[in-house]
Amino acid sequence: MRTARWLVPALLVVAWLALGGFGGPYAGKLSDVATNDNSAFLPASAESTRALNEQRTFSTDQTLPAIVVAERTSGVTPQDNAFLAEAAARIQAVPGVTQVASPQPSQDGQALELTVSVLVGGEPGEVVEQIRAELRQAPPGLTVLVAGPAAQIADLVTAFGGIDGLLLLVAGIVVALILVVVYRSPLLPVVVLVSAVFALGLASLVVYLLADHDVLTLNGQSQGILFILVFGAATDYALLLVSRFREQLRDTESRYEAVKLAWRATLPPIAASAGTVVLGVLCLLFSDLQSNRGLGPVAAIGIAAAFAASVTFLPAALALLGRAAFWPVRPKLGSPHPESRGIWGRIAKAVAAKPRAIWIGTTVLLLAGAAFVPQLKAGGVAQSDLFLTPVDSVAGQEVLVKHFPGGSGSPTTIIANAGRGEAVAQAARVDGVAQVAAVPNVVDGRVQVVAILTDAADSEAALDTVGRIREAVHAVPGADAVVGGTTATQLDTQETSERDRAVIIPIVLVVIFAVLALLLRALLAPLLLIATVVLSFAATMGVSALVFNHLLDFPGADPAVPLFGFVFLVALGIDYNIFLMTRVREEALRTNTHEGTLRGLMLTGGVITSAGVVLAATFAALAVIPILFLAQIAFIVAFGVLLDTLIVRSLLVPALTLDVGRRIWWPSKVP
Repeated sequence: MRTARWLVPALLVVAWLALGGFGGPYAGKLSDVATNDNSAFLPASAESTRALNEQRTFSTDQTLPAIVVAERTSGVTPQDNAFLAEAAARIQAVPGVTQVASPQPSQDGQALELTVSVLVGGEPGEVVEQIRAELRQAPPGLTVLVAGPAAQIADLVTAFGGIDGLLLLVAGIVVALILVVVYRSPLLPVVVLVSAVFALGLASLVVYLLADHDVLTLNGQSQGILFILVFGAATDYALLLVSRFREQLRDTESRYEAVKLAWRATLPPIAASAGTVVLGVLCLLFSDLQSNRGLGPVAAIGIAAAFAASVTFLPAALALLGRAAFWPVRPKLGSPHPESRGIWGRIAKAVAAKPRAIWIGTTVLLLAGAAFVPQLKAGGVAQSDLFLTPVDSVAGQEVLVKHFPGGSGSPTTIIANAGRGEAVAQAARVDGVAQVAAVPNVVDGRVQVVAILTDAADSEAALDTVGRIREAVHAVPGADAVVGGTTATQLDTQETSERDRAVIIPIVLVVIFAVLALLLRALLAPLLLIATVVLSFAATMGVSALVFNHLLDFPGADPAVPLFGFVFLVALGIDYNIFLMTRVREEALRTNTHEGTLRGLMLTGGVITSAGVVLAATFAALAVIPILFLAQIAFIVAFGVLLDTLIVRSLLVPALTLDVGRRIWWPSKVP
């Protein structure tokens, strides 16, 4: 009988060891199936996508421009011209390069420009690196850089290059240190981290296979969020299970029975938490952007893997280790439960003394933070502003703008009916356009018109210019004109992100309300819980606006930043309310709502706070990747989770529950 009791846990551990060994290497292979090209993310209905599809009829090759710019402030020399001409011949032989234009001098005589067409279907990042290698032996004093969309993709690939190593290392060290402090045990953090690593291996294997077969879209941002989400969620679930296991060990002699009781008690809230986050992130499937839509299933797979490891491998490992897992501070049978003493006992008494004053006071505090939401600049940023560290594509763009029209090398393309080509070309000469030229060949009754913008192709000024071009050419009768190109793609991406935000946020709220209503068997409690989390989110975004604008001096934010912040904060913030309120309801059914609220707060206070700190720390690790979007998500989620954990769940929710009383469970009957 004793053999049978350890046999199942042992088999589970062995099975996860095998699965982890097989799936683990795929975490390092995800970059091979990731794409970072914005044009691949837009829906077929976007105007730039329709323009791109028509462009393919004019050329069988789909390309991106890489713009070589060479600068000598004292004036370009014949030797400089000869070097660039020779380099152009070598670049033409680079695999993935379809065309190299002749070097063009600037009007001030201080720079040369060379446009290289790079195949999209290959590896643009690798091609650009080979182009840069051909340009390294420049004459002394000549600065040679590669800019343009292809170079930006290359620099993005480099920025995300350490995501499967550095990010995991930082996250792992941070989580390990926090767990050592929480448990004061050297062994238990190892078990929890192994559980998280196994979950990541399983998630990476599934995501790799689906992305490799084009079932979902993976990019560098989704990859980074997957790693952090799995680590954070797996650790959160582990903390809840381990805390209940330690609690049971004080009342139960058998470690196997203690694991069984802890597993049964924590499975419903962990399952509800995982289910809420999975359903919340799957709401991103309603996005029109493939990048957002791809993140939904990627994140859902990560949460599902974290849940699977936390409710199978972790309890099996705890059953085998027993009290030894907590060495040197082992919980002894019959020892007193420390949860009712210390800081959480004092917090519970303070909340019980003045519940109305506390929930009103915390609400006012959150509203003060939310008042700064209008200062958040989330209308979009230039592609060159995505990088937080110096990169060649940004430096090259700065040199390019000094000596050539900003849109040089990344033209805006207009496709129109051939008979209206001249009228369209004339209409396209709006403010912000430096040159307009009609391409002579006609295909299927359509003609191309190329517009070179005055401003850098990825700048806000260029986006405004494309908007004016579209308005002007759409007004040409019988032209049926569509406007595409790099700038148009960026404009459509921003507009689609704004649409996604307006559509997805209400859907997330409805889904989470439904989950909470089923879990708590109430209607009023879910409404109040969602209201507290939404208020916390608004306060987080207000504080983030102040930090981004005045402390970090960020140029702005992508429209997707508030959407991602909302999805993660609301889904993850509800987690802690689920952990708290399921325990409150459990205790209330034994006594009453007042006593159940206080006991639930005391019993879950330490574990939920630890979980919040771990999740905040893991998301903060995203900041090691020098990309603006990830740095902003890192701050928003880390700050928001701490705000939820320390203020909303610790003070606002229990105080509100005490003030409302048993009516909070309406229409259920709970004493």
